[in-house]
Amino acid sequence: MRRVLAAMAAACALAIAPAAFAQTPPNVIVVGQIAEPQSLDPHAVTAVNDFRILVNVYDGLVRFADGSLEVEPSLAESWEISEDGLTYTFKLREGVTFHDGTPFNAEAVKFNFERMLDEEHPFHDTGPFPLAFFFSAVDEVTAVDDTTVEFKLNEPFAPFLSNLAYPTGLIVSPAAVEASGKDYGRNPVGTGAYKFEEWQGNQRVVVTRNEDYWDGAPAPEAIVFRPITDANTRVAEMLSGGLDIMVEVPPDSVAQFRDAPDFQVHEQAGPHVWFLILNMKEGPFAEKAVRQAANYAINKESLVTDVLQGTAEVAAGPIPPAFAWAYNEEVQPYPYDPDKARELLEEAGYDGEEITFYVTEGGSGMLDPVAMGTAIQADLAAVGMNVKIETYEWNTFLGQVNPGLEGKADMAEMAWMTNDPDTLPFLTLRTAAFPSEGGFNSGYYSNVEVDELLNQARVSTEPEERATLYKQMQEIVHEDAPWVFVANWVQGAVTTANVEGFSLQPSFFLMLQDVSKN
Repeated sequence: MRRVLAAMAAACALAIAPAAFAQTPPNVIVVGQIAEPQSLDPHAVTAVNDFRILVNVYDGLVRFADGSLEVEPSLAESWEISEDGLTYTFKLREGVTFHDGTPFNAEAVKFNFERMLDEEHPFHDTGPFPLAFFFSAVDEVTAVDDTTVEFKLNEPFAPFLSNLAYPTGLIVSPAAVEASGKDYGRNPVGTGAYKFEEWQGNQRVVVTRNEDYWDGAPAPEAIVFRPITDANTRVAEMLSGGLDIMVEVPPDSVAQFRDAPDFQVHEQAGPHVWFLILNMKEGPFAEKAVRQAANYAINKESLVTDVLQGTAEVAAGPIPPAFAWAYNEEVQPYPYDPDKARELLEEAGYDGEEITFYVTEGGSGMLDPVAMGTAIQADLAAVGMNVKIETYEWNTFLGQVNPGLEGKADMAEMAWMTNDPDTLPFLTLRTAAFPSEGGFNSGYYSNVEVDELLNQARVSTEPEERATLYKQMQEIVHEDAPWVFVANWVQGAVTTANVEGFSLQPSFFLMLQDVSKN
């Protein structure tokens, strides 16, 4: 391993040297990420940028099957659901150990969920756990025996299995949490195909092959995740040989890589929404007419065609069309109509008040956020809206936006990649999801009818009923316009020609267990 790390350090040094041609080490795959991870504790993070590392270090009880959002066994070999939908019993895989040598068993599963959900748990203070919402229906977790764990819910919860397949459901080593405490996110231990090796801040995260992986040891000796925030630098690194895989390809570079014989472009549609959060608690966007005006004023077709180079489609609401069964096709995107926008602004009495707009330099699913922000600023200016942009690095941006926009900004860019139609609206549009309650409703949208529809949808066990409820919710949210609905992305990645077995997933995760390099 020291040899790999030494080679990797040399490769990184070459990659940042002017006019040098970098060469990645043999049997080591180097991935160009869009940002530094916040943490390697799967229960403590929310960004797909972090998830792309975590799904290779950890396993959950279940996982998404390759190429789909269907749930299949992982650390649990099988499960049973009671007739009333309140009890889930999982039969665990035997003989699995964490990377620190401690056993994976039912007590470890119990520890994981109680750590997130029980404020009295001795290691609850190693949080916060922002997506513990996913398991809010869990009333009790019982280790029946070493290989059987039982979850009792306080009500039927339709997204439960899907949420278990999300990275928030990944299983961490209790012994490692006990040893590292609040520093666990820098000392991660899972059961996955790769073991954590090192994290050099703003340089790389290195994971190495788990020779004893229960699902078969992967081929690469190591994976190196390099944070390269600037999209142009990431492209230059890929072209010069410093990377084997690059995620989130800048739209204007896709054709360049597609035409090059030494690279392969990968594309995959998925459940993604790019939107603007509007501050409804104070300022101009407290008025619905001003929110609707912003939706009419912004030329979304131009954004997806010119800025995003056709790598996205115009969005109509908070549920992306990838969830075809729950998507309301009758809800159409706001058309580009600057005259209508001006009319609404006059009706609302908007007087040119300055609007503070938070823009990020990059981030998970944010596409080309600076160019998008600049184009949006120009469209709003054309109808008389005075927009001031403030730009932040991704993790700093999240630190500003997630606690809520009150007292800081009037609107902010945001993107979510989700696993179920429930996830995005439940965590961002309910009254009970205000940041003060631990949610991500940073614009403070509140509509009791939306709250009730979302609550009904997640306890319904009938897919048709769930679909109807989500479609009704989309109609109301579209009319209330708590966001500017902008784009649904078709994700992209580039690999070098010698990378084999790589494919993008509709989950937006980066599954590298079956990837090799010749």
